Amino acid sequence: MPIKNNVTRLLDSRKIAYTTVEYDGAQFHSADEGAQLIGVPVEQVYKTIVVLREEKGRKPLLVMVAANREIDLKQLAASLGEKKLKIAKHDEAEALTGLQVGGISALALLSKSFEVCLDRPALEFERIHLSGGQRGLDVQLAVSDLIALTKAKVVDASNE
Repeated sequence: MPIKNNVTRLLDSRKIAYTTVEYDGAQFHSADEGAQLIGVPVEQVYKTIVVLREEKGRKPLLVMVAANREIDLKQLAASLGEKKLKIAKHDEAEALTGLQVGGISALALLSKSFEVCLDRPALEFERIHLSGGQRGLDVQLAVSDLIALTKAKVVDASNE
């Protein structure tokens, strides 16, 4: 029986086509390993990174970047017109999102105060994979649906 959670219920309620893949979330330590577990190209699996702004009181960012790429904070800051950004530590990311690292998903946090960003290489694909809001659940959906649903800003955020 497929997992039902806030993400899948949201996608169902909006009539957005998606597929899910379940796997043992304890078996991986990175998005690259997650891609191997579900058997899809690593460049089509997107990890969500919590990024903090230097200025207090401004919304944190949820930045979705392909598993085979590294976030480039200077490039991201320039793309957003920011001075300085920093990646949240694991405990900070979990405290801000209420989700475990490896299960952080912009789809699970639509009602929270985050600004969502999607790295530009995602536009090369019709569909990408991302966390389904919990460790061990992958969701694949159309990039256009992801952008529309999350109001994601397409940015330059990474290097290979």
